[in-house]
Amino acid sequence: MQRRRLLAAGAAGAGLAWTGALRAQGAAEGDIVLGQTGILNGPLGAPIRVVLAGAQLAFDAVNAQGGVNGRKVKMVSLDDDLSPEKAVANYERLLGEHHAFAFFCCVGSATTAAAAKLLAQSGAPMVAGYAVSDSARDKAGGAAYFVRATFAREAQALVQHLTTVGVNRIAVAALDNPGGAEVVKLVEAALATHQLQAVTSVAVKGDASTAAAAGKALADSKAQAVIMYLGGTVGGEVMKATAAAGGRSTMFYGMSIVPGDLTAKLVGNQTSGLAISQVVPYPWSDADAQARDYRQLAERSQVPVGYLSFEGYVNALVMVEALKRTGRELTRPRLHAALKAMRMRVAGMDVDFTGAGNTGSRFIEMVRVTQDGKFLR
Repeated sequence: MQRRRLLAAGAAGAGLAWTGALRAQGAAEGDIVLGQTGILNGPLGAPIRVVLAGAQLAFDAVNAQGGVNGRKVKMVSLDDDLSPEKAVANYERLLGEHHAFAFFCCVGSATTAAAAKLLAQSGAPMVAGYAVSDSARDKAGGAAYFVRATFAREAQALVQHLTTVGVNRIAVAALDNPGGAEVVKLVEAALATHQLQAVTSVAVKGDASTAAAAGKALADSKAQAVIMYLGGTVGGEVMKATAAAGGRSTMFYGMSIVPGDLTAKLVGNQTSGLAISQVVPYPWSDADAQARDYRQLAERSQVPVGYLSFEGYVNALVMVEALKRTGRELTRPRLHAALKAMRMRVAGMDVDFTGAGNTGSRFIEMVRVTQDGKFLR
């Protein structure tokens, strides 16, 4: 009983600490601190670390040039294991202990939905969330600004592509979490517009412990193609399990959270059957100056060049531009105003937050993944 009182008192103290600190709604003196919470370990954490490494390239570059209006940008990341309770505690800790001015590249659907009320109360904008479902985006409306296209748009693009090439036996494999369940419904809705139904749908645990069972179900369904919403190494494990169960001819189409290069290492010669809907432009473009800058910075810092780190880099460019447009008087209301008025072109992609929604980009591009992990447009 005494321990519970102490824990409750500690939580109340933390809440008072951040609510009291936020009344002025201005950034503390010194660095501009951006808080980040997400899964950073295990199969799902590996790609998130790459995304954040890409973002850090942009922050380091702007800091080397004097920062934003003379202030350096600092990103503080905390691991939440995709637990809503841990995520909310991390948001509070980032506000109270680390004095975060805004949030950047936070991860997950249930975690974002759980923090929506806190975000609204704090007034701190959240920019460029990753792997956040469309319903969680709606719940965080007014507090969050998402760069990447919605999962509904990805589902529509994937189904349109498959039906155009004559594929109509389509299955779905998604993470066994609220975001995954929502994506299954989005794919089913996209299929319905073509008078189709999924031949089967499977939910896969984030630690890949149910990959074998999922692979057998997919192989038994005789699906021509599987649309995957599976992060980290999970997609690769499901592909291997499907082949082992007799589905070697099955084609796989990943949503943008599927890391193609990592998957290629896992499945080898099966990768010839993998395509991914990407939500940022081609990182190896020679025509785009920002893509060239990104590759130079990545190679210098030994960050892997690819879609994951490029998405982090693009997100950070949007964040930095918003901070610049906010001006020297750095307050949260002014940052919100700058974001709501923002239209920009970044790395060949249009980002526009001036509409009714809170998603800035509609960019989708389908790419194939080779056996050695390279991407072909």
